[in-house]
Parts: sequence; structure tokens; C-alpha cells
Amino acid sequence: MLSFEKARQVILENITPSGVEQVSLLDAVGRVLAHDIVAPWDMPLWDNSAMDGYAVRSADCGQTSCKLKVTGYLPAGAKGDGIEVNPGCAVRIMTGAPTPSGCDAVVPVEETDDGQQEVTLLQPVTKGQHIRLRGEDVMSGTFFVRAGAIVRPPEVNILATFGKAAVPIHRRPVVAILSTGDELIELGRTPGPGEIVNSNALSLAAAVIETGCIPRILGIARDNRESHLEKLREGLKADVLLTSAGVSAGDRDLVRGVLDELGARQLFWKVGVKPGGPTAFAMHGATPVFSLPGNPVSTMITFEEFVRPALLKMLGHRQVLRPLFKAVLREKLLKKPGKVQIVRLLLENDGGRWFAGSAGNQQTAILKTMVDAQALAVLPAESSHFAAGDEVDVHFYGNYCDLTEVSR
Repeated sequence: MLSFEKARQVILENITPSGVEQVSLLDAVGRVLAHDIVAPWDMPLWDNSAMDGYAVRSADCGQTSCKLKVTGYLPAGAKGDGIEVNPGCAVRIMTGAPTPSGCDAVVPVEETDDGQQEVTLLQPVTKGQHIRLRGEDVMSGTFFVRAGAIVRPPEVNILATFGKAAVPIHRRPVVAILSTGDELIELGRTPGPGEIVNSNALSLAAAVIETGCIPRILGIARDNRESHLEKLREGLKADVLLTSAGVSAGDRDLVRGVLDELGARQLFWKVGVKPGGPTAFAMHGATPVFSLPGNPVSTMITFEEFVRPALLKMLGHRQVLRPLFKAVLREKLLKKPGKVQIVRLLLENDGGRWFAGSAGNQQTAILKTMVDAQALAVLPAESSHFAAGDEVDVHFYGNYCDLTEVSR
């Protein structure tokens, strides 16, 4: 049985980023750049005014209050050809307009009397003030967005500024999802005696979508070799294969045996973690295969801890594990030593410190606790008793990772 930490290491060592595709700029939002992007020109392309005001020569403005003759006007978008600031003169200028010849400072309009023919400056002038210099943001030939960057609105803005209508992005892997078991029925039917709705396939598909990948639900493999062969063979055509249930040691747990028959190389089976101990991981060529337990809570937690980091790495993300932070327990927690235990928690921030309490019944059949959980505690294998007031390692779960930045 592998430790929780070693299992994640084995998985991530066998995962490589997916291929690269060119996508339109807005289609790249939320995805990861595959290559460094080089600036084709300087930004800004010319020295320009950072304010609406007057372009002046600082040498003319030694006094607190001085008068200058207004000899021209430069709006945004003007080329500025032939316009010059002569001694004792000023040129009215708008934000973004190129600074004219002779100008070495811009005086904001609010620091003047806003004169049209003649302007009075009301504040001292410093050489270089309110002028944006050519290339001061980005110099031509330099990297301005690096591989591994997530495309957000700022990246969209700067990429558009440099004319990048399409960008190289890591391709979104297709993740095949297969549930197993004669007891399963598809959503839309009312379960009869001994029947269970195939909810795992849908929750896994939702988790795959949240991660940024493309789910492909294969349906249900029935508890016979022929059905497993057909469905697993189809699933191995995807970039990643996830299976749910059929991975323990019962006479109907066929997944690992059929995968072996199809040429998959099992890298581990059974992990020192609760819930999720029967998890298996294999490689079929370059295709990762995750065989997760069938209990819905175990399925979701093993996806969170093992599959999600792998998919993020395939998508090109640098940070694939949710950051751990410390939370103070509101109540005692008990566990058996020997395995890492994942506990579903509620969080509260009080005075800059995080406090955690149980989200409810921790049995793996209790879905409501999973719904309510804001975070997961990762309790170390060697420990068994955690008192109220102890600090434990916690990471956010799902969209709660967008809450206030954690205190380190």
C-alpha cells in the first residue's frame, strides 16, 4: 500500500502537459499559455502624455507661477508631426498623444488656469513629469507573457495590445468516464429495489469541467468481462480514463483485471488514505487511467486529491495542488493511525485566523456533508488524536478556494 504522498508523486511523475493548439484570444481565457510570447514592438510605441494638460519645457517653468503662450493642440490619436514646443511656449495636449519636439514635461490641466491662448502654471514643474516613455512598459524583443501563465483579463489586454489575435494554449484533454455495476441505472429512471442512479459519472463530469477539461461519459459497464472489455477499450481512446467502482477485491470487481488484459501497466493499487483506499492508477501507453472507488464521497475525494492535480498538469498549470494552510479546530477529531484521513470541514475566519469545524457526519455514504464542506483537512497518517484548539493542515474545496486569501 502506497502512502498518500507517494501515490500523488507517482501520478504526477507520469503526467506530461498535453499538446498545443492555437486558439482565439477570448477562447484562451482561463487556460494556460504553452509558449513565451515576445513583444514585436515597444510599448508605448512613442513618448506620450500621461495627462490632459500642457506640454512644456521645464526650463521655462522655474517659478511657482509662470505664463506661457499656447501655440498648438495635440489630441489623442494625433501624429504630432511638425508641432514643437518653443521657448516660452506650451502646447495643449491630451492623454496618450505623442509629446512634441522640445517638450520634457507635461503639466496637468488642474495645475493651470486652463488658459486657451495663454496659460498660467500654478505648481512647480519637474523635468520628465507625466510623460510615458517609449518602451517603459515593455521593450521590443522581450518576453511579456511567459509560458505557464493563466490567461486572465490583464493577459488578454496586453496580448491584444500587441496584436495577438490567437495564442498557443495547452489543449484541453478529453477525459472518458466509466461507471461499473449491475445495480446502476441512468438518470431519468426511478430506481427500483437494488438499483442506484449513476450519479458518479455526472459528478465526475462536473469535476472534469471545473478543472477545464472535456468529459466524455461512456455509460455503464455491467458486471461481466465482455461489457468491461467493450467499455474500457473505448475509454482508452481518450486522453485520460476515469473509472468508478469495481476496483476492490470482490468477484465482480473486474476493472483492474480487464485493464491488465488490455495492456495497461498498473503503477499502484491501494493507498494509505481514508476515504479512497482502493484507488488504482495505471498507464496505457501515454494515457493515464484512474480507477476510483464507487462510494460517491470516496469518488469525489479521490478525484480532488489525485485526479485533479494530474489534469491541471496536463493543462499546463504550474500550481497543481491546492495550497495547504493552518486552521484551528473548534472540536476534537479522532482517527486510527496508519492512514492519512481527509475530513470535510466548515470554515470561519475570525481576526485573521481560520477556524474549522466538522461539516457533518463523516461516513462516506453521507453526501450532504460533501455538499456543505468548504474545506478538507489532511490529517497525517501517524496521528490519531486532535484536540480542540489544535492546528491542522487544510485546503479549500471547490469554489471556496476563491475566498479571502489565507493567512500563512
